[in-house]
Amino acid sequence: MSLNLSILFFGDIVGRPGREALKAVLSDKEKYLNRTDDFIIANVENASHGFGLTLKNHDELASYGINAMTSGNHIWDKKDIFQFIDNSPYLIRPYNYHKSAHGNGYRLFNNKILLINLLGKTFMQPINCPFQAIEELKNQIGFEDKIVIVDYHAEATAEKISFAKFASSLGVNAVIGTHTHVQTADEKIMDNVLAYITDAGFTGAFDSVIGMDFDSSIKRLITAIPERFDVANSKVTQINGVRIIFDEKTNLPLEIERINFVLDLNSEDE
Repeated sequence: MSLNLSILFFGDIVGRPGREALKAVLSDKEKYLNRTDDFIIANVENASHGFGLTLKNHDELASYGINAMTSGNHIWDKKDIFQFIDNSPYLIRPYNYHKSAHGNGYRLFNNKILLINLLGKTFMQPINCPFQAIEELKNQIGFEDKIVIVDYHAEATAEKISFAKFASSLGVNAVIGTHTHVQTADEKIMDNVLAYITDAGFTGAFDSVIGMDFDSSIKRLITAIPERFDVANSKVTQINGVRIIFDEKTNLPLEIERINFVLDLNSEDE
């Protein structure tokens, strides 16, 4: 009889509301998540005031019990990232940046979970081809005897689906889309070998524009003049993510479940 492994992935953590919500949820997993998961991943590229990641917030998130951190195109937005990204045992950046980029694009956790971060192509900054990158990585390190999970940080839905289909033929076991901050309702097991969702959503202020303040967002859209986006200041938060159950013997996904609920941190403080 094989054992199952439960992996929990939180969509983009946005600013202080996202960090505080995550802290509350992970402090009582049984209450909020109905079970204690074996491995916890979070996308953290927006964790520090909505853009980038500071060392303080990196250490703060690690103290909550997060086992691994993925990122995306905003990972470089806080300049002190260069002080710790090379040495962090948790954090990875998109693998398909140029090889000279700081940090690591993949990491093997617990001698079993191979976590890879990739940036998409469509409507994104110019980047090395993610399709070619994942193929080359497989040839370089091999995917056998591992649970291979990709955080695919991209804009276009069609591209994410296409990448997942391509990745399923290479031995990838899960493709979790991030970046748009809007959770999609298309979670599925693809070809009986790969767990997939187009976007895991985000964890942050519920009454917001994908985690950001309404006023600055609306002003920028009306005027077309660059406006600094501010993180929405709200204690009412949303928790987005997915839980994937893997068969530890075969490494194949058995089920994928969306996580989506609202948490009022005001009531937590009472």
